[in-house]
Amino acid sequence: MSEEKREVTSDEIRENISTAEAEYGADQIQILEGLEAVRKRPGMYIGTTSSRGLHHLVYEIVDNSVDEALAGVCNNIHVWINEDNSITVEDNGRGIPVGINHKAGKSALEVVFTILHAGGKFGGGGYKVSGGLHGVGASVVNALSEWLTVNVYTDGKIYEECFSRGNITKELTVIGECEEDKHGTKVTFLPDKEIFKETQVFEFNILKQRLRETAFLTKGLRIDLHDKREGQERDDFYHYEGGIKEFVKYLNKASSPLYDNVIYFEGMRNKIYIEVALQHNDTYNENSLSFVNNVNTPEGGMHLTGFRNAITKTFNDYSRNSKILKDNEENLTGEDIREGMTSVVSIKIEDPQFEGQTKQKLGNAEARTAVESFISEQLTYFLEQNPNIAKIICEKSVQSQRARLAARKARDLTRRKSALDGMSLPGKLADCSDPDPSHCEIFIVEGDSAGGSAKTARSRATQAILPLRGKILNVEKARLDRIYGNAEIKAMITAFGTGIHEDFDISKLRYNKIIIMTDADVDGAHIATLMLTFLYRFMPELIKQGHVYLAQPPLYKLEKNKKTWYCYSDEELAGVLDEVGRDQNNKIQRYKGLGEMDADQLWETTMDPERRVLLKVVMDEEDEASVNVTFQTLMGDKVEPRREFIEQNAKFVKNLDV
Repeated sequence: MSEEKREVTSDEIRENISTAEAEYGADQIQILEGLEAVRKRPGMYIGTTSSRGLHHLVYEIVDNSVDEALAGVCNNIHVWINEDNSITVEDNGRGIPVGINHKAGKSALEVVFTILHAGGKFGGGGYKVSGGLHGVGASVVNALSEWLTVNVYTDGKIYEECFSRGNITKELTVIGECEEDKHGTKVTFLPDKEIFKETQVFEFNILKQRLRETAFLTKGLRIDLHDKREGQERDDFYHYEGGIKEFVKYLNKASSPLYDNVIYFEGMRNKIYIEVALQHNDTYNENSLSFVNNVNTPEGGMHLTGFRNAITKTFNDYSRNSKILKDNEENLTGEDIREGMTSVVSIKIEDPQFEGQTKQKLGNAEARTAVESFISEQLTYFLEQNPNIAKIICEKSVQSQRARLAARKARDLTRRKSALDGMSLPGKLADCSDPDPSHCEIFIVEGDSAGGSAKTARSRATQAILPLRGKILNVEKARLDRIYGNAEIKAMITAFGTGIHEDFDISKLRYNKIIIMTDADVDGAHIATLMLTFLYRFMPELIKQGHVYLAQPPLYKLEKNKKTWYCYSDEELAGVLDEVGRDQNNKIQRYKGLGEMDADQLWETTMDPERRVLLKVVMDEEDEASVNVTFQTLMGDKVEPRREFIEQNAKFVKNLDV
């Protein structure tokens, strides 16, 4: 999450100086002019200077090209990762204007790349709708680049202007001629190593994910991604004439749809363009994505609220009128109807009002009204014309309702028991003694044998141990009633203290770190994935707020000449062997499981906060669509998508000469 940002004018700063001189001198105040503020506080503009912020630079430039596509004047965007790890983005839009902006006294292109909050998106008819609402994209990328070059193709001429860290190094000039009908903009930039110290390397798959999503949302737009780096040469393109209908099919590829065709509506209502696609599958989880002017709104907002209201009301009305719901049965809830539903809600609106600079949630009340009335009307027509599909969805919703009521009884029974026995913790939990949750951590351990070693090894003050027996329930294939009835899952819910689903309350979390500790083998990886699936589906905030970790037990123990090395990968073992020599004095043990370690070894390698290695499980809300697809692929019923995933991501290791 990026810090909330606000531009402070020089006048405001000078006014503050006059009132604060009693406390400190005026000479201590820095007035940051132009793009200096961006370089001084880059996190305010791109959220972070880590890998995520680095890739955000590409999105800012691409979004400007997408705005041309939304305006109907661009249908192709090329993105290159160049050999020197610079980025080139070229579109066939109108081209940034090169004429003089009389208010600024300089070319419009120079204004766009050197002045914050300048562009064609603040009125004046440049763009009807736009994702780049704050007008800081191009200028911020310029400020944070070691160098940046802009070429504009228009009127048979090629224009060029060059910059370095926001400063002009070559004035706008004509450098050649082009075909009369060629038009567009090309931007090439190299991120500044002074700003992006941790990483300067772009990842093809990260860019691919974002660009593919953008192409889904912009019907007919083609985006080409090229990697020109030595040894990584690759070319992909993303082009979807079906737009978000194809997006829903992609999101559902690891599941079995309950009906063949994606339900799709588009149209205008109160000057808002509305586009909705949905399809139910045989899973029990909802996957709803929402967008405004192609900007992802992971926290939803008024447009998503309007869509959900329309879905709930329309299906209840249909179920009553068709006698699927009896008079004495209670209404279906929105969750009942949305069980197993994948949907994309995309609207285009002229003046979107987001809650916060991060554009997480749409606040326009008129969007809720427009979407709700439009979808109610269109969905009513659809259900009347497609009674077979309507019946399938309604029957699944009724089954979900029955499971929900059974789960409510199980949950209420659990609550009553907890009230009677004082919220007793699971019997197999070895809890820690420190009352401050911020100091505490819980290890979720595979098997009683490993659990026994962990209980002996732990620091009793701050480390709790919860051993689980076997593989927990795959929640990707189970409804709430089965989940509440599963002993291992109930043990985790009770130990964590937060509750799940609508009962979830992170303020009741009993441990700052939840550490999944499984064997370093295929079965261990499967158990860890099952646990992560459960946490993602029912306690996602634990992941989003950084409380979930994976322990990293060693794979090998190497002993030689009374010295011991623990190695956590085949590569690390090979490196140690290169150092100590490969001969018959080497004694190498391959750990098959945590249970093979005694308590001292487990503490020393995996549990000691001073020496252990933990992997923090992180999830960027912008990538939630891909996260959903990954869990459905790995844990769903379809074999073929899972096989493809494994073939693309598996690591193959050669036998080591020991």
